Amino acid sequence: MSAMDLDEIRARVDALRGRDLPTHGGRTLAYVYDSGVASADVIGREVLAAFSSTNGLDPTAFPSLLQMENDLVAMAGRLVDAPEGFAGVATSGGTESILLAVLAARDARPEIRSPRMVLPTTAHAAFHKAGHYFGVEPVVVDVDPETKRADPDAMRAAIDDDTVLVVASAPSYAHGVIDPVGPIAAAAAAAGVRCHVDACIGGWVLPHLRPDEPDQEPWTFAVAGVTSVSLDLHKYAYTPKGISILLHRSAALRRTHLFASARWPGYTMLNTTMQSTKSGGPVAAAWAVVNHIGADGYATLAGRARSATLELARAVEGIEHLSVAAEPDSTLLAVTADGRCDVFTISDELAARGWYAQPQMSFRDLPATLHLTLSAATADSIARLAADLAEATAAAVEVGPTAPPEELIVAASSVDPEHLDEETFAGLLAVAGLADGSGALALPERMAPINALLDALPPELREALLLGVLDRLTRPTPSGGPV
Repeated sequence: MSAMDLDEIRARVDALRGRDLPTHGGRTLAYVYDSGVASADVIGREVLAAFSSTNGLDPTAFPSLLQMENDLVAMAGRLVDAPEGFAGVATSGGTESILLAVLAARDARPEIRSPRMVLPTTAHAAFHKAGHYFGVEPVVVDVDPETKRADPDAMRAAIDDDTVLVVASAPSYAHGVIDPVGPIAAAAAAAGVRCHVDACIGGWVLPHLRPDEPDQEPWTFAVAGVTSVSLDLHKYAYTPKGISILLHRSAALRRTHLFASARWPGYTMLNTTMQSTKSGGPVAAAWAVVNHIGADGYATLAGRARSATLELARAVEGIEHLSVAAEPDSTLLAVTADGRCDVFTISDELAARGWYAQPQMSFRDLPATLHLTLSAATADSIARLAADLAEATAAAVEVGPTAPPEELIVAASSVDPEHLDEETFAGLLAVAGLADGSGALALPERMAPINALLDALPPELREALLLGVLDRLTRPTPSGGPV
């Protein structure tokens, strides 16, 4: 490995980014959040770089980080009606916040040997990850097929003596609707169980919409029985990734995910989160951006994103063969297609027109959908997006629904997800046309055939196949590294 000069590095970085999705301009409708406020981007990058070498592991070493984290937790608490005595932490993202909420609930009930958590089917997959990591069984409850909201009665019925946590979303990522948190939290409280509200998406936008939407479904700590709330700053607070806030109704509830170990000859390890070394960059950058935009600024940005969502929803209802999966409560929109076309082809057609929209697979009785996250920066382009969506749908209708070959479904379905070895996976890649001459993974430009195949398979097999793809993607090539 030879050293590269600065100009070479810059050129190489530019080349590597050539196929990345754009992070600005409002055309990437998942993964990134664009405020359209150039000055916020500038100060965020500036402070991120300035604090990139700091470490939040020891709050006495960098007291600036401690102060900024406490400030961010306080700001988040005000947004979600946190009571006196609440406590919180900054995490690396929504998944870590969710992991910690599950861990805290489990460890608060050590007498339960087989802990369980009750989830609506639309709860974020991070809860399943937490269950896998921490040995907490997810009890998955179907949502209302029309509204896509959690069913409080079914959730209540699923709570038993081994339940340590009940979950609701504000809003759900898949469909953008707020679950009925009130009755769900009441059922949890009646059983002596914690209730976590996943507001990773909505936490920094829904509170700013309340003045104009007073009938918004209650979901904050103002709802009795809510014990913790997660909200991401790197989503609708528009800060650099990755930072989320996890809040608990009291410090006592937070205590069970704090960690200490003095059982070695080094320093005593003290952690508030999953991380030990914790870059100060995202915390400091978030503090800078949040203070720069301010409450009035966020109200304006939230209103722009919300108006864009409602405008696009109206446009979808006017496009033949499309419909809105559920009336959106926030800034996320899920779209379904009728039998004349499919959302996977529409996604490809939108990509050809410069938009990234995320296809979502079907699950139980919930159909496949097209997911669109609307940011403030997208608001000025809704007319263009709606027109392109109509064109993409017409193109998808022209080619018809994507149907994977029956022999491919049979071949994939014959695989045991628990024992998918290298040879079997390589054979499936070859049958699916996803291997080059050397047998290496070769992803196509258009993903509709692959997504349609995955949608036709049971979730366990879908997971196994995608893990195989991920494994192949994350192997260095012989020619990899600096050139």
